[in-house]
Amino acid sequence: MSPFISELVGTALILLMGVSVVANVSLSRTYGNNSGLIVIAFGWSIAVFIGVFVAAAGSGAHLNPAVTIAFWSLGKISTETAGNYILAQLLGAMAGATLAWLAYRDHYNATQDGNSKLGTFCTSPAISNPIFNLITEAIGTFVLVFAVLNMTEPEHKLGTLNALPVALVVLGIGLCLGGPTGYAINPARDLGPRIMHALLPITDKRDSNWGYAWIPVLGPILGGLLAAEVHSLLN
Repeated sequence: MSPFISELVGTALILLMGVSVVANVSLSRTYGNNSGLIVIAFGWSIAVFIGVFVAAAGSGAHLNPAVTIAFWSLGKISTETAGNYILAQLLGAMAGATLAWLAYRDHYNATQDGNSKLGTFCTSPAISNPIFNLITEAIGTFVLVFAVLNMTEPEHKLGTLNALPVALVVLGIGLCLGGPTGYAINPARDLGPRIMHALLPITDKRDSNWGYAWIPVLGPILGGLLAAEVHSLLN
């Protein structure tokens, strides 16, 4: 696969599986209803494993604008490549979220709570505090991107096997730092599905909470840039 297609397909797989695990936990009359954060965290980590494994050979499996911008800031990729990757990631996230909605369509129809439906697509804070919500997203993404940058150093490079440690990092972030904001840690992961929540004909849906949408975009970008700066200073 070309790098663009690799990023699109890998991100679509992540969002298909990630949105689906939240739908399984949150929506009415699913077999996984109310099974909790641990199921969500494990589901998202497996989603990342699948996406990274599939896309690693084609593009290096950024699958996250925060990762791409960090690599760009370090001079590891060109501006054109970064732009192409980010576009592919956003389109992939929109496609994956749409597939998840199709898979769970009857359960969206059976669910009356608009907040639960929105929560399958995108994140929101447990306690609304924009500054600290932003800081939380930046911290979580710092952990992710700093780990990824170290994993991709030549002496640590494991090719597609990097999918497993990246998935474990995401699992750890979800279990440890996921409580305050739902750990978007990826602008495309949050923005793409939020766009689809607004566009899809979901029954009895609420607004898409655009007032919060800038936080899971800006926070991860800041966290990724900080991780790149620290990585540069230490290497």
